[in-house]
This record gives sequence, C-alpha cells and structure tokens, in this order.
Amino acid sequence: MFMVVTGGSGSGKSAFAEEQIVSLGGNSRIYIATMIPFGEESQCRIDRHRKMRQGKGFVTAECYTGLSGLAVPEGSDVLLECMSNLTANEMFQPDGAGENTVSEVLLGIQNLRKQCRNLIVVTNEIFSDACPYEEETREYQKYLGEINQAMARAADQVVEVVYGIPVYQKK
Repeated sequence: MFMVVTGGSGSGKSAFAEEQIVSLGGNSRIYIATMIPFGEESQCRIDRHRKMRQGKGFVTAECYTGLSGLAVPEGSDVLLECMSNLTANEMFQPDGAGENTVSEVLLGIQNLRKQCRNLIVVTNEIFSDACPYEEETREYQKYLGEINQAMARAADQVVEVVYGIPVYQKK
C-alpha cells in the first residue's frame, strides 16, 4: 500500500500518518527523517517528532538527499517525513540533485516502493498562499507540486488532514 498524507502546518498529518503505520501491524517500522537539524527551531521540531514516535517500534533512518540509494528492510512499513524537506534538501544542499530534484525524488519513491510492504509519505500543502514569492521559492513550489502530483497519481490513497480530521481525496 502506498499512501500520501498532506495538510497544512499543525494540521495533525504526522500523528495521522504514524497511526496508520502502527495500525498496519508490521514487525519492521522504518521512519525516514528528512529534516536537517540546522537550528533551534528545527531541533525542537525533530525532538517533538521523536517523542511522538517513542514506544511505537520505529527505527529511524536519516536521509537528507539521495533517497534513490537508500536501502530499507524488505517487507518493512516505511513512513517518510517529510517530502517538503527532502525536496528542499535536494534543491539546495551541495550533494543534492539541483535541477534534477523531481526525477531524483521520484526515483527514490520507486526505490522504497520496491523494497517495503507499505509506504506512507507525509508532505505539506503550501500552495494556498496568495502572496508573491521570490523566484527560488516559486521554483521550490513547482518542484514540490510536480512531486506531490506524481505521488498522488501512483498512490493507493491520498489523505488531506484538516484540523486533525482525515479527508480522503483518493481511496
């Protein structure tokens, strides 16, 4: 099963995605962390997510770029958190894919799907803002939009979490 979970900041998407993985009952749960700890705010967010996962049987794999080369145990249940960070990392980190971000990330998703039993990817809904952005941010939105659309087409389920309530867009 391949599920994409989206929503705005603070929507409850992470908690929902974790509940889904745990409910699958598998023995091997892998959490792919994509946020680079680069300051106090990001470290606080990382710590909060670690506490959320505590006692749920997750093994954490940090993967900031190069998802296409990541190996996970065959038949595992994988939660990737989150596509928004991975996309930014691929675009802007020195070892990232740069202009090849979309194809590299989608190859990474294919790589995971071949290895795992279930894959849940968390992404952010960042497309509702009405304010103008700099060119670099618009390019990021374009790449993330392309990735999200491709994942949604391939996914078995697409869920938007709004105020902690899952709204199934594809089931």
